[in-house]
Amino acid sequence: MADARPATVAVAFSGGRDSLALLHATCRSAAALGLQVVALHVHHGLLPEADGWLIWAQRLCVRWRRRGWPLRLRWARLSGQPAPGDSLEAWARAGRYGQLARLASEEGASLLLLAQHRRDQAETVLLQALRGGGPAGLSAMPAMARRDGLVWARPWLQQPRNAIEAYVVRHRLKPLEDPSNADPRLARSRLRLQVWPALQAAFGDAEAALAGAAQRAQEAQAVLDEMAALDLAPLVDTRGHLQVAGWRQLSAGRQANALRAWWRGQTGRGAPNALVERLLSEVPVRGSARWPAGAPAEPGTLCVLYRGALQVVVAPPRTVAPPEALTLDLSAPGCYPVPAWGGTLVLAPCLSQGLALARLRSVTLRPRCGGERFQLQPDGLARSLKKQYQQAGVAGHARGGPLLWGADVQLLFVPGLGIDTRWLAPAGEPQLSLSWCPDAPLSAVEQSSG
Repeated sequence: MADARPATVAVAFSGGRDSLALLHATCRSAAALGLQVVALHVHHGLLPEADGWLIWAQRLCVRWRRRGWPLRLRWARLSGQPAPGDSLEAWARAGRYGQLARLASEEGASLLLLAQHRRDQAETVLLQALRGGGPAGLSAMPAMARRDGLVWARPWLQQPRNAIEAYVVRHRLKPLEDPSNADPRLARSRLRLQVWPALQAAFGDAEAALAGAAQRAQEAQAVLDEMAALDLAPLVDTRGHLQVAGWRQLSAGRQANALRAWWRGQTGRGAPNALVERLLSEVPVRGSARWPAGAPAEPGTLCVLYRGALQVVVAPPRTVAPPEALTLDLSAPGCYPVPAWGGTLVLAPCLSQGLALARLRSVTLRPRCGGERFQLQPDGLARSLKKQYQQAGVAGHARGGPLLWGADVQLLFVPGLGIDTRWLAPAGEPQLSLSWCPDAPLSAVEQSSG
């Protein structure tokens, strides 16, 4: 039987003028359209007024629900604070969007409405230009985007600010006032208070002109994305590694464009400009090298050249000394976090190419000491780890992690190489596959959120 419940639309709701008007307009239309509306409120924990804002939002939603509007409220609170040197605005924005996505998903909403309007778009273009942004940055905010299983839509992005102000007056809405909007320490607030009045006085059509520039930048970025996809298709292998020889055959502009698109595809974030410039000037066709990402939001992230290919690597935290030997029972499937080594052992049932359960009942984790011998192929020879690493193409940065030894002092498993083939269980015998997953360093948002 088909689900007969009404569809749910989520609205990001801060209580300010724009989000209040958007929530009001959505609720007025929802009943006729057979929709449920959920207001999503994020408590940032940054201002003393925030507790009162939440209570106000709760009472407002109760009042509107009594009118017969199909409305409910969900809220979440951010924890922690920005890491030293991080932008307060960026931290709050990342945390807010993360919570909005989570709440909308829990409510079964596939559409999330955001209240930004044309003035917000124009301000974003100016801020991105002042930060040296390229077409991606100058594209500012899209009217619609798909991510996290949601459609994020800004239905008022082409509406001027005075149209929203007129709506608020007409319906006698009383929005909250956020004192941070007058805080000159915040870049957008400085722009609104000190720059925008003079700009609009000198150029009356600045809002529309800058919003139009964003639209053209979006069109340009779409073309660049298509070009990058064509250029990268023959250059990126199944592991996500970028083949340098072919990349260097592109023109300088296409090299930079492909590099940025590749980095975004590997990390989900834009490449720092300083890193792009270094890679364009320093990457040789052969040899090995590494470059730190050089951005506070990407601690431990490296771009590594190895065997003619670039790859993104998240380096595990360095320890002063190798952890002490640790003995574990790994004879049951599951994930076994090993904080001392900065990673997790993952064991899963398999039909072949695994280790027998008896061998896994007492396994000791030890650091590499030298002199260990490992057999990579069933018909091969046991050779030193260094030679096996070289044969398998395992770069130096991927050779960390603990060596796993059996109770009979047999080297069973090496991160980056796998299981020593001499000790593989016979096909059909109960056995488990084994892999090592290094922990990724936390982002600034995750660190501050605990």
